[in-house]
Amino acid sequence: MHVMDLGQLEDAVLLFGGPYSNLPATRAVLTEAARRGIAPDHVICTGDVVAYCAEAAACVDEIRKAGCAVVAGNCEKQLAAGAMDCGCGFEEGSTCDLLSAGWYAHADAQIGATARAWMGGLPDVVAFEQAGRRVAVVHGGATDVSRFLWPTSPEGEFAEEIAALRDLVGEIDFVVAGHCGLAFLREIDGVTWLNAGVVGMPPNDGRPKIRFATLEGGVPVIHALSYDHEAAYAAMRAAGLTQGYDTGILSGYWPSEEVLPPELRRADFAKG
Repeated sequence: MHVMDLGQLEDAVLLFGGPYSNLPATRAVLTEAARRGIAPDHVICTGDVVAYCAEAAACVDEIRKAGCAVVAGNCEKQLAAGAMDCGCGFEEGSTCDLLSAGWYAHADAQIGATARAWMGGLPDVVAFEQAGRRVAVVHGGATDVSRFLWPTSPEGEFAEEIAALRDLVGEIDFVVAGHCGLAFLREIDGVTWLNAGVVGMPPNDGRPKIRFATLEGGVPVIHALSYDHEAAYAAMRAAGLTQGYDTGILSGYWPSEEVLPPELRRADFAKG
């Protein structure tokens, strides 16, 4: 596996995942980093630059132009390899699996050879140190790039990934991940696990705001961010991407919750 070590990053670091071909959201989070005075070399993306939304090539260009570090997500790996599906880890035949055929084909048609070569060179893990803490950044997990780890996942699943990361980068105190689409914090045997969330889709909470995280002085904070979600919706409609992710941009709810553990689905929320 390819590990990129950024060394000491003592100033604030901004962490975000899943631009998902959502150009207005991508620009919003990069603008927010600049507003906070966070330099591009202190901004890290957990991968899946390309996915559900309309402007795949433009998102890649925006991220590359920004100069931030990017971890290879499953979408980057699949596009770099010329694969015919997203490799997201959706259950075969599920709604998410069936919907992925449409948006992946759209993205695949937009991404050229230069962008695929860039994707193929992205690291699997980005490491750095801050405030005496060793941090490892991954997409889904070190054992499986598309592993879904949720706020409610068993502690042992997190421990497996932490052990795998220690084999790659040595002792760690902090893990940052993406992929699942939900921002959260867990403590696992003295290691802090932060999912920084994604900016390309809202976190299935009924609001269009997106999520990112900052790490300053070793302290993680999850933030909500407003952006021009109407423009993202319009771009998807214009591109013919109308399988449900387009309306999810507006409603704040995903078109299918099959990928979520039952306890995180809206039906269970409604029960109290």
